Amino acid sequence: MNYDTFIDQVAQRTRTPSEQAVELTRATLETLAERLTGGEVLDLAVQLPRPLQVVLKPGPDNESAQRLGAAEFVTRVAARAHVDEPTARDAVRAVFTTLREAISGGEFDDVVVQLPRDYRDMVEPALAPGATLRRS
Repeated sequence: MNYDTFIDQVAQRTRTPSEQAVELTRATLETLAERLTGGEVLDLAVQLPRPLQVVLKPGPDNESAQRLGAAEFVTRVAARAHVDEPTARDAVRAVFTTLREAISGGEFDDVVVQLPRDYRDMVEPALAPGATLRRS
């Protein structure tokens, strides 16, 4: 999946303009990079378009996974994207669903397995049959 398609999918799922979808995607991926181990961040990044790879670069601050619960994850996304928490939660769901479509199923499973149980309501929509966006 190319960058424009990724952002378009997030924009459609969140019902936001492309500019806001870019910010929501960036904020979600930056926060996800903090939550995953450095090796998993690299594995994920190589399957994404270059503009998204840059967001996922592991650094000294995120080489080891931070223990972020789902509520803290959403709070960080909201702060980074300058939106309220319900908007951030919807964006996280949209980005996870789009990620599932953009990367191999095995890689998505590797990402999900690193997330604790309280992320379930944000990740399960991406795993559900029919989660793929249908074009009209």
